[in-house]
Amino acid sequence: MASLFDPIQLGSIHAANRIIMAPMTRGRATKDHIPTEIMIDYYRERASAGLIIAEGTGISQEGLGWPYAPGIWSKEQVEAWKPIVDAVHEAGGKIISQLWHMGRTVHPSFHPHPISASDTTAPRWAHTYDGKKPYEQARALPINEIPRLLNDYAQAAKNAMEAGFDGVQIHAANGYLIDQFLRDSSNFREDEYGGSIENRIRLLIQVTQTVNQTVGADKTSVRLSPNELVQGVIDSNSEALFVAATQALSKEKINFLEVREPRAGEDNFIMADLTDDDLYPAIAPAMRKNFDGHFIINGSYNGESAKQAMKNNEADGVAFGRPFISNPDLVNKIKNNIPFTPDDAKTWFTQGKEGYSDY
Repeated sequence: MASLFDPIQLGSIHAANRIIMAPMTRGRATKDHIPTEIMIDYYRERASAGLIIAEGTGISQEGLGWPYAPGIWSKEQVEAWKPIVDAVHEAGGKIISQLWHMGRTVHPSFHPHPISASDTTAPRWAHTYDGKKPYEQARALPINEIPRLLNDYAQAAKNAMEAGFDGVQIHAANGYLIDQFLRDSSNFREDEYGGSIENRIRLLIQVTQTVNQTVGADKTSVRLSPNELVQGVIDSNSEALFVAATQALSKEKINFLEVREPRAGEDNFIMADLTDDDLYPAIAPAMRKNFDGHFIINGSYNGESAKQAMKNNEADGVAFGRPFISNPDLVNKIKNNIPFTPDDAKTWFTQGKEGYSDY
């Protein structure tokens, strides 16, 4: 049985170990969503991860609604990513870009006409440059605009390759645009993108096929979050939906599938108002059985629980998020059973080096 410290070939990417750095929004880009110099040290310091999945990165202005988050749709953004990617490579690491469209969770102060699967409004509050504001209703994406959306994904994937990334991940989780199409709590369409499970997974598969055709399936991965009630998005039959999505993705021969599922006892700020009693049964085991490829799990594991998951053959690797914030040497700490340094939530989304590149 493989351990966390064995190498793995993820499509075209040779990872030195199976400890993956999960994507985490940190808010250190400019107001124009251009990566900054302090991001160079942050990513370079974490290059001992088998693979870094860079923070969610907007594929277009329409799709990005988080203050100071980076994008990858403009030439300036691509050029600013290059020294970050180069620094990771020089340190011996591998890094991919996560392609992000936030859908209805884009506040109109970022883009005047947010889109979603249907005319719906996200719950709670949007983070804007003027503080928290209530979300506003998004418009249902018309079928005749889907080719434009697919082109945005293709161009972003192409830009990621130009920036030097080793591959890309399609963000289809956490209540963002593709997830809004997948789940019946946010998708009320009556066309070929709504209703049946086959219809609701259609956009996910089309985006995957588009990105595969642009950069190659051996450089393309997908993130899903099957059992989460997150940002108002859930499904009435999650296991059937996500097993079907997994089977369809398996046919596309992507280089890996990352599955994000909250677990009991986890401290998850996105689900801050929920308790362990609100958690849904894990769907990842059923998905693993239906995926012919490398399967990565993500669920606020610590070193011991991740090692045990590997012993149980639950996955081919484990993605860690928050521990990497305050433990750039996380691989060494897990290997040598060194306690993790705690992070400071007050500095998660601030713009300076404090709580970012000073651990």
